[in-house]
Amino acid sequence: MAKSKGARIIVTLECTECSSNTSKRSPGVSRYTSTKNRRNTTARLELKKFCTHCNKYTIHKEIK
Repeated sequence: MAKSKGARIIVTLECTECSSNTSKRSPGVSRYTSTKNRRNTTARLELKKFCTHCNKYTIHKEIK
């Protein structure tokens, strides 16, 4: 018998300012990985993380 999928999944968080800002410190996009419980948090995750390309704390949103 196979186990069912767990409630926790791994999601990727991407900086929202890197894609829109062309005059940044270095080229690239800041990405983080995190886990979330798909039963409790059905909406996309948004966390304030440090972006090494913008050199400040910015909002990182979950991408598919």
